[in-house]
Amino acid sequence: MTATQNPMANPVPKRFIEPATLKGRHASLEPLDRSHVGALTQAAEDGELWRLWYTSVAQPAKMGDYVAAALDMRERLGAMPFVVRDAAGAVVGCTRMFNVDAANRRLEIGYTWYAKRVQRTPVNTECKLLLLSHAFETLSCIAVEFRTHWMNFASREAILRLGAKQDGVLRSHQLGADGARRDTVVFSIVDHEWPAVKQHLVWQLERPR
Repeated sequence: MTATQNPMANPVPKRFIEPATLKGRHASLEPLDRSHVGALTQAAEDGELWRLWYTSVAQPAKMGDYVAAALDMRERLGAMPFVVRDAAGAVVGCTRMFNVDAANRRLEIGYTWYAKRVQRTPVNTECKLLLLSHAFETLSCIAVEFRTHWMNFASREAILRLGAKQDGVLRSHQLGADGARRDTVVFSIVDHEWPAVKQHLVWQLERPR
């Protein structure tokens, strides 16, 4: 049998991030697929999230394109986009592992947004606990990055509350759809910090409210 006839001669490379469903008490994450377009559209309509100029939430009519682009990033670049469900099982947003550097065991968490009704609830904290646990404990990452627009002060504060440290600011880092320049703030958590960060996130979820 020649090499071209042997199905094991050219095996498909294993993905750094395999599809997985991550479950918690307040929220769960499942791999994004095209069937989620309608539910994500409804989630984005709660608060008209696309009107926040410093975010990249798709308008309702373009949610299908947004999902298609996320799935393309998964197939070509090894990213892993998720939808977020609340404790009742409703889709309330999405998030993504991307900028995957398998050789250096690094990735970024971003493209995160939530319906207005679950903002400032335990949903985001639990999603970050699930994602970071998966990154550090399953994927053996040595660092996880978070990036946000300089003007997105709420996002910057939320990232700091996770226990991430600010690495710096990338000036004129990206051009927006309107041509405006974006300064990007970069944060990270590294593997030796993870035990303390995890303890802090668990405490945030369990403390009396």
